[in-house]
Amino acid sequence: MAERASDRVVRLLGLVAFLDRHEGASVEELARQFGVTSEQVMADIDTLWVSGTPGYLPYDLIDFDFSSYERGVVRLTESRNMTRPLRLSAREGVALVASLRALDAGLGGALDDERAQVVRSALAKLTAAVGDAAGTVDVSLTLAAAPEVAAALATSLREGRRLHLRYVNAADVSSERDVDPIRLVTDTDRSYLLGWCHAVEGERLFRVDRILTARVLDEPAEHHRVESGGEFAPGDDGELVTVHLASPGRWIAESTPVQEVRNLEDGSFEIDLRVVSPAWLRHLVMQAANEIIDVRPRSVAAEVASTARAALAAYGPLARTSRVRDDHGGA
Repeated sequence: MAERASDRVVRLLGLVAFLDRHEGASVEELARQFGVTSEQVMADIDTLWVSGTPGYLPYDLIDFDFSSYERGVVRLTESRNMTRPLRLSAREGVALVASLRALDAGLGGALDDERAQVVRSALAKLTAAVGDAAGTVDVSLTLAAAPEVAAALATSLREGRRLHLRYVNAADVSSERDVDPIRLVTDTDRSYLLGWCHAVEGERLFRVDRILTARVLDEPAEHHRVESGGEFAPGDDGELVTVHLASPGRWIAESTPVQEVRNLEDGSFEIDLRVVSPAWLRHLVMQAANEIIDVRPRSVAAEVASTARAALAAYGPLARTSRVRDDHGGA
């Protein structure tokens, strides 16, 4: 999916903090550090170069050494106080306490002893700093999975053992596979298991609410190099669909797994999707109908139009009943 603006802001601030602690770093090193391409690092530096504090005159802006940049090395010369330690408000402190409590209660069993101790130490320090306000929050984080599945995931991650999964995908096709677990990943709506799938000999992301059964095997999990940051990326096994959207539909690119986003000169943009479930696509297109300009291939547009007409037809008798009541002054 397209990068969220909030995610990019976090990386931009992280770049400033990282460069403030290092005399200089190559573009390639920064790309590895932040898990993005070299082109994205250069785009981020260009954005930071015209960012700063109110006034936005030359001496108000974040600055870099231009001669170093021409050699492919990024050296920060002016941070505009972006690296000062943050002072948390009481509200921000309570939010962090709530998050750490939820993490410790919900996923603590999946952490090794060292990481669990880090979480609990940070929680204790924040709770002491926030004071009585910390007692006003009680948040729980639960995996959307059967209890036995959640327990198996926690055990395999903690003990470094392989899992045997029975999993159902978006097309409602179930399969069985052996997986070396890497870590749990969560986003706004769902939780995933990032693991190495031996059935395809590659890294895969499994939605935990689609894991039907999970069994911890005696065989230890192998170590695998992780290429992604744990974000869902569409595969090549679905139909390629292109959707042309008006600018207000930008939220679709930020919330939907897309293969590519192309910005057009008139302010509109196109997204390419790999679609496994036609029902999911029909729902998306009807949900965003006001922002959609075109859909390709045309057969997809025809299917959505047919579904919309069927839905309207189903409402027809209710609509006629409502009009009759209105004509006679009924409630």
